[in-house]
Amino acid sequence: MFPSRSDRSHRLRRAPLAALLAAALAVPLLWAAPTVNILETGSSLLYPLFNIWLPAYHRVHPNVRITTQSTGSGTGISQSTTGLAQIGASDAYMSPALERKYPGMLNIPLAISMQMVNYNLPGLNRRHLHLSGPVLAGIYSGHIVQWNDAAIRRLNPGVQLPDHAIIPVHRTDGSGDTFIFTQYLSFSTPSWANSVAYGTTVSWPAVSGGLGAEGNPGMVTAVHDNPYSIAYIGTSYENAIRRNGLGIAALKNRAGKFVLPTARTAKAAASKMVPKTPKNERISLIFAPGADSYPIINYEYAIVNRRQPSAQTAAALRDFFNWAISPTGGNAPRFINRVHFVPLPPPVVRLSRAQIAQIQ
Repeated sequence: MFPSRSDRSHRLRRAPLAALLAAALAVPLLWAAPTVNILETGSSLLYPLFNIWLPAYHRVHPNVRITTQSTGSGTGISQSTTGLAQIGASDAYMSPALERKYPGMLNIPLAISMQMVNYNLPGLNRRHLHLSGPVLAGIYSGHIVQWNDAAIRRLNPGVQLPDHAIIPVHRTDGSGDTFIFTQYLSFSTPSWANSVAYGTTVSWPAVSGGLGAEGNPGMVTAVHDNPYSIAYIGTSYENAIRRNGLGIAALKNRAGKFVLPTARTAKAAASKMVPKTPKNERISLIFAPGADSYPIINYEYAIVNRRQPSAQTAAALRDFFNWAISPTGGNAPRFINRVHFVPLPPPVVRLSRAQIAQIQ
């Protein structure tokens, strides 16, 4: 039976209205996604990774604007605990004292990094000198003052070390790099542990000719500009180290082997420590056991308050962090390899996701 003329007329009148409604529903409701502003401050070691993460993340999340500042881990922790920043980037987990003072803070690993020991020794920068925790503690405490000291010569037989004063360079800002470097010295050298110990800031012994620098970029510049100097620098600056022609030391690990900072040796160390990682993920990975383990690796942390001022900010943080730790997101090789980091192993990804879910 064919429709009547009146039925056909009614359907024609309805058709434009239905089409308009369908078209309206197909258009994304951009007004429903307000802009969320997030401030990240802290680690100069993590800063290069954030700088390659953010353009990629912003392309698919244009309403989330994350501003990043390289201020040092100490400042990152401080500004996140006081609410000045939503993300505090840090190479160091929060101290027990700070944890007690700010019980609402989360320490969320985003990746695994390493720290190099670098030097500017004319004629020797292409050689990987062997150095140990006790020798570095001797240099930074002022007990070893010449490059050809017997303690350094014993570690480097056959190398013609110069008869020249050593210029040790340390960080002047509150630094996660200082935290992990002084942990290596403390865990390997009882005399350092009993005197200077470790922290994002320490009371550096007065050493004749010693220098201070701010941030990893400042450390690179200080070593480049001062022949016979030595410093500790995060591996996200390895490209700058190589451009400046500086040396990279092979460090003595807990098994007594000298190893270089590579993805293989970082993964070897991580494999020994990941099973020991607690639910709150606050753990030192320094001086891990194992013949192939590089002795200075660490989790790169986001220090975040689990209670955010708005549901929109909390949701944006959860989404960003879950993307950042994903092996197909921020932990993908195209990001991680550019800064010489190591991606989080699956068990740590699960622990980090559980912490991320607590952000409300």
